Amino acid sequence: MHEHLTILGISLIILIYGFFSALLSRKNISGPMVFTAVGVLLSPLGIGKELINVNAQSIQIMAEITLVIVLFSDAAALNLTQLKNNWRLPARLLFVALPITIVFATMAGTLFFPNESIYYILLLALILAPTDAALGKVVVSDKRIPSVVRNTINVESGLNDGIVFPILLTLLAMITSEAQHAQSGWMMYIAKQIFIGGVAGAFVGWFGAILMQKSIQKQWMEHQYTNLAPIALAFFSYYFAEHFSGNGYIAAFFSGLLLGNTSSQLKEHVEEFAESEGEFLIMVSFLIFGLVFIPMSIEYWSFKVLLYAILSLTLFRMLPVVLGFGKMDIDTKTRLFYGWFGPRGIASILYILVAIHQLDGDISAHMEVFATASLTILLSIILHGLSAQPLAILYSRYTKA
Repeated sequence: MHEHLTILGISLIILIYGFFSALLSRKNISGPMVFTAVGVLLSPLGIGKELINVNAQSIQIMAEITLVIVLFSDAAALNLTQLKNNWRLPARLLFVALPITIVFATMAGTLFFPNESIYYILLLALILAPTDAALGKVVVSDKRIPSVVRNTINVESGLNDGIVFPILLTLLAMITSEAQHAQSGWMMYIAKQIFIGGVAGAFVGWFGAILMQKSIQKQWMEHQYTNLAPIALAFFSYYFAEHFSGNGYIAAFFSGLLLGNTSSQLKEHVEEFAESEGEFLIMVSFLIFGLVFIPMSIEYWSFKVLLYAILSLTLFRMLPVVLGFGKMDIDTKTRLFYGWFGPRGIASILYILVAIHQLDGDISAHMEVFATASLTILLSIILHGLSAQPLAILYSRYTKA
């Protein structure tokens, strides 16, 4: 009965939100904010009677499917030619600012949580490392923002979760002592995951795009499959890379990147899917976050957890970004704009789910860590949702000045 009520609630909120989505957007109320709030309402904190098991397989599968589609569709929307001309910007964010952010967050974690294992403090830093462009959707879709800035934010969001994920898996292997690479050769393991994932995904995306183009040109493919076939390719690239010991999420990203830049027609079909079915999956993921994560962790929220969460969204993120660009010709306002728009969302939610699953749900002794991650994501949903449009307008005026 509880499951049926949840499904009914999801259906009703999608209908109601759909009726007023444009109006709410003008009021700076985002979809993630609404669906997270509804999740809380349907949980034991609201009208729900029992807490859903966070380690449930259905929740795990839902989150993984969503992340693959988000990575694939975001990558397909990127302009590879423009990226070649401006590769230094995302490279600085990914390979300079990102490691500094993880180090900052880990060092601060040892001060905030002195009784916690260093492994779990690093786990917290890794969970909160990836960014989610979906929470600042207005920023990456607003044509008034320079395309270089939008592309850089999108590339960072698409790639950083794929880069951090193998490190997260290695750390979890160290904690559980279940994998040989946890004890030695972990750097090689990470490099292998990234390299094989990227190559496998790029090949599948490029070759798949050529085959689809040929099929469309010869009218072998019915119209309704032009939206579905590229998404099927995203999942094929994921499992293709995983089969050869690569990272499936990186593969999904590179598959979308090559497909979108091989065929503008297929790129449009991916965008159409992402704006409808993809958006649905993203919103349901935020509903699950409110339904499961918040009631599970709220009793562990405290002042120090709140302070760490605020610092994670500001100082731990913005300072490394400002410093990471070094002597590049980027003014302070643009650096701060990049720094602020590093929201925590889908990837962080998935990382928590993966961690709990890998640890067999045995997290009772480390609930403060997971509570901190949950509160940080919740604050990001609210703060980035409210600030995206006003700051996008303000920054666009600044760039025109």
